[in-house]
Amino acid sequence: MRYLQNEAAPFAARMMMGSALRRHREAVGLSAGEVARQLEGSPSKVSRIESGTISPKQQDLLKFFSLYKITDPEEQMRLFELAVAAHKPAWWQSWSTVAPKYLQAVVSFEDMATRIRSFEPLYLHGLLQTPEYARALIERGRGPKSGHDELVRFRAERHERFTSAPDKKLLCVVDEATLGRYVGSAEIMRGQLKHLIALTQDPRFQLHLAPSHDYSVHVELGPTTIFDFAGRLPTIAFAEGYDGGLVIEDEQMVDRRVKAFDVLVARSLAPHATRRRLQHILDTNRY
Repeated sequence: MRYLQNEAAPFAARMMMGSALRRHREAVGLSAGEVARQLEGSPSKVSRIESGTISPKQQDLLKFFSLYKITDPEEQMRLFELAVAAHKPAWWQSWSTVAPKYLQAVVSFEDMATRIRSFEPLYLHGLLQTPEYARALIERGRGPKSGHDELVRFRAERHERFTSAPDKKLLCVVDEATLGRYVGSAEIMRGQLKHLIALTQDPRFQLHLAPSHDYSVHVELGPTTIFDFAGRLPTIAFAEGYDGGLVIEDEQMVDRRVKAFDVLVARSLAPHATRRRLQHILDTNRY
């Protein structure tokens, strides 16, 4: 469990690499300290590699193969491919000066995940926002207008990349209270509602509305995003805060959040009922 602000953040490809190397190390019964001594390095370097903070160079990877008795050519090739991906410049590099490190980590998880499950009780999830809603929200933050403009473009690119990937799914619980928390203007909110209604027709998005006036709907889970990687990496949970974010990898803690999220989904409106409720809010001209 790590709280990220502006320190070096773990990226998904590096985490996949580190997770695989840790499993191989444990399989041969070596401690991180023993590996560090045999590599003539430091235990902290081994720890940073396994946590995904840094990735090993090719010569280090060959040493890991020897130490961990990784002789299967397919496994070696998989690790080499992960190493290449981990060293490639990320597409969001152009926005690294305006996007905080924790947000860059989140985007890397989005890139590698096959399914994202999310609940946001304050504002709509970034992948659900219209450009106008996103701009109005971003402009409330700190920094100059030029930085806000870059963050709007960054969010647009993030959304485009997600929607252009046919194998990705977003299961999102929308808290009805977020729709009563006005952002920008009435016109922006109406446009955002129309966008949500349109997304209910997109098979990549599954929306559930958590009604505000339902005693059985409990939202104590708080802001939580769960990333599933189809077995390539253990499921990760992320909780965003005001000035950073908590990356949760502990299996029991992740499992508790997954179960709480599943209960919230079960007690929220199903997708077809969500669409009807959104249309009713729009038709009654709440804004």
